[in-house]
Amino acid sequence: MWRFKYEIPLFFNRVVVVMFSMLMFMASCKTSRLTPVLTMEKKISGLLDAAPLLGAGFSGLVLYDPASKQTVYSRNAHKYFTPASNIKLLTLYACLKTLKDSIPALRYIENDSSMTIWGTGDPTFLHPFFSKSSTLSFLQKKVALKQEINLSYGHSSIEPYGKGWMWDDYNDYYQAELTSFPMFGNILYVRKDSSGTLMVPRSISENTVKSTETGKIIRDKSSNFFTVPTKLDSVSYFEQEVPYRDAEIVNHDLLESVLGKKIQVVNTPIPVGNQTVHSIPVDTVYKRMMLVSDNMLAEHLLLLCGTVLGDTISTKYTLDILKSSYFKDIPQALIWVDGSGLSRYNMVSPNTMVAILEKLYTELPHDRLFSLLPSGGGAGTLDKMFMDELQPYVYAKSGSMSGVYNLSGFVISPKGKIWIFSFMNNLFTAKVSAVKKEVETIIHEIRNMMD
Repeated sequence: MWRFKYEIPLFFNRVVVVMFSMLMFMASCKTSRLTPVLTMEKKISGLLDAAPLLGAGFSGLVLYDPASKQTVYSRNAHKYFTPASNIKLLTLYACLKTLKDSIPALRYIENDSSMTIWGTGDPTFLHPFFSKSSTLSFLQKKVALKQEINLSYGHSSIEPYGKGWMWDDYNDYYQAELTSFPMFGNILYVRKDSSGTLMVPRSISENTVKSTETGKIIRDKSSNFFTVPTKLDSVSYFEQEVPYRDAEIVNHDLLESVLGKKIQVVNTPIPVGNQTVHSIPVDTVYKRMMLVSDNMLAEHLLLLCGTVLGDTISTKYTLDILKSSYFKDIPQALIWVDGSGLSRYNMVSPNTMVAILEKLYTELPHDRLFSLLPSGGGAGTLDKMFMDELQPYVYAKSGSMSGVYNLSGFVISPKGKIWIFSFMNNLFTAKVSAVKKEVETIIHEIRNMMD
């Protein structure tokens, strides 16, 4: 009896010891699983907090693992930022969803005696950086058949500048005017090298004078009158792109000159039963838009989407359709007003940028996707960044203007793991180049934590 009496508490003591040991073991396992994540979060937060230039402004960072579909790190993920050229990632996705393998160059209808054409916004026609397309030969054949040619603007409702663009950037290459029928990139292109001096379009370049008071070509604000530096005569290399004014009107005159034929301007909408002429492969244009961050291409590619979606040349019309279709499931509502990111009216969150990048990553072959993006130490605007490895490990789109530097894309770890990231920085007062270095350092350090 007495032995049994004392064995009961002894039995329960043993049970308690075993249960306590199991709980301690489970707790240690849980802690061991959580510790690396917490450590990484603390390390990344420490990197951000220790960046003096970023700390003087406002930053947001999202890191996302597409394999596990988990957000690895998040700071100000839902806040709105001015995206600058990060908006081109949205334009790229819109084009990939809307356009096919080649660029629609123009719409037309014809009979035995005449043909009416509608521009689609194709930015490649006679563009100095693209090879000749089939569009010119198509029009020349119609001229040879002695057909009358009408050029219609009845489907277009665009202003030369986008909403919120800066008026005093009129002379800068990145702010070419918007037109329904672009030609020559809507710019005067000047290049001098060992082969001589090239100025296109030639008729525009005739309105120039030489001056020692300027180091670059300056266009008059209100006319297509250009002042060219005298140093152009003595330097071995010179290159500049200057947007010309009233591009829609000028392009009509240029088309008449190129075809050697009078072209009547009409104002009729695109009718049912029209046909389409295509120009060059889309990836050729996408690559230049993304790698060198070409605003003219981005704006007109967006207009091209509107022509395909609804026979209308209008930035607002196009964006309204896109936001209610391909972009309706993004985390925060888009405040999106142009195709290039020139406007400060654009507002996008890091979460939204990551969502767009995940769409691209999921829907596009990775080789093709990465070939369209600037790469660290490789092609495009990241050629001087992330140069510490032989192979690129960052594929991303930057976006910058005064007080703004953003970088959104993909980072690849030493062992091949891929994360999507959006690192957005606004409202700083330092030079963009200095903030760019801080961003590069932080992304590099994050990469080393991934494995």
